[in-house]
Amino acid sequence: MSKNQPRKSQEANASRRRRQHEAEAGAAGALAGAVMGAVGGPPGAVAGAILGGIVGAMAAGVVEKDLVAAAVAATEVDAALGVFGGDIGAPNLEHPPESVGAYSSGSSGAPPSGDSAPAEGPMQNLES
Repeated sequence: MSKNQPRKSQEANASRRRRQHEAEAGAAGALAGAVMGAVGGPPGAVAGAILGGIVGAMAAGVVEKDLVAAAVAATEVDAALGVFGGDIGAPNLEHPPESVGAYSSGSSGAPPSGDSAPAEGPMQNLES
């Protein structure tokens, strides 16, 4: 089995699913158009069904395209975060080398230097 075989299979499934959704939306649009066009009599129902089917299929195509784009973006984000590789939360970040080797004064419990209050917490000192 070639490396591209699963990808071709996924593309075929996506294409079949897209056509199915467009057909479903086209049928729903045709029904809604026929009902709305029935106000104008039988010719209006026929015209409404045709136009409703076209609009419904086009709308389904746009929605399906957006869903595919969102799924691709979510997959890329998940891959970048390590959700699928089994290494979520793994310490694989490349931090710059330490220059001094000492903890920061805030994390060691030392009081802040200077006369301004820290900008953390619910109230901030906006005057300084």
